[in-house]
Amino acid sequence: MLHIPAGEFRMGSEDFYPDEGPAHQMRVLPFDLDERPVTNADFAVFVAATGYVTVAERELDPVEFPDLPPGDLAAGALVFTPPPGPVDLGDWRQWWRWSPGACWQHPLGFGSSLEGKEDHPVVQVSFADAAAYAAWAGKRLPGEAEWEFAARGGLSDAFSYAWGNEVRPNGVRMANTWQGRFPYLRTGANGWKGTSPVGAFPANGYGLLDMIGNVWEWTSDYYAARHAVEPAPADDAAGGCACTPHRDSAADSAEPGADVPRRVLKGGSHLCAPEYCLRYRPAARSPQAEDTATSHIGFRCARSLAAPGSSADVPQ
Repeated sequence: MLHIPAGEFRMGSEDFYPDEGPAHQMRVLPFDLDERPVTNADFAVFVAATGYVTVAERELDPVEFPDLPPGDLAAGALVFTPPPGPVDLGDWRQWWRWSPGACWQHPLGFGSSLEGKEDHPVVQVSFADAAAYAAWAGKRLPGEAEWEFAARGGLSDAFSYAWGNEVRPNGVRMANTWQGRFPYLRTGANGWKGTSPVGAFPANGYGLLDMIGNVWEWTSDYYAARHAVEPAPADDAAGGCACTPHRDSAADSAEPGADVPRRVLKGGSHLCAPEYCLRYRPAARSPQAEDTATSHIGFRCARSLAAPGSSADVPQ
């Protein structure tokens, strides 16, 4: 873990997506944060030690999904599947599919494996899975403000990106994000199509790896359509990126995840493309249903240093 010092910063942004606002001053207490996302190898140690069974490895509850036929209640998760050509970007079902058997050990479904990917971030983990790992490790999940502050690496909060205002400073690709035409043409980020080994791209100013891109990361905060410093308008639709779907999309519900608490994801992933999901920035955020696991969501852990009961992120 790396030490993140206390500090104040301007959280959020007014320049991109509505749910990133209002920008406001925050104070963050000192804490420790994992240098990198939890890897497949890390998660395997946890499972071997505890016998933990992830949400994706459990059959769907027929009480929660009464409209699904029994054959569709099998354990599984959501897997990104590129379509053969351009599609309507307003319909995320064009590139996501429910895959029986998909789980952290088989992230792309039956027949896929972790061979050669032991040092890639673990995926197909729900919020509960990430929280269980953190508790086992004697840690916790970071809050949204902590995560955003750490992602900036000590740089000015006036910068759009974690490394400045240029997407590729001096031609250097700084994070694993979508290259090509989303969602059908993927040329790879420095050769990586999908997840990449942790540390394959430059660390930020605090020495943290993969805070931006590669996989979205769970935080402990509940999602709201605007930051809590002011109430959300009654008609303000939830923001976020439709490249992060929900587990109950298997039921093809009109409002996926509507009845499931949602947490904030941060950092963007290898699926973020500028023409569709320009969320590979510290201020960017996306809602995710707690029970959902996908092939592009992972996590890292934090540890408190402040006295119990202290607030880790306090509006100023």
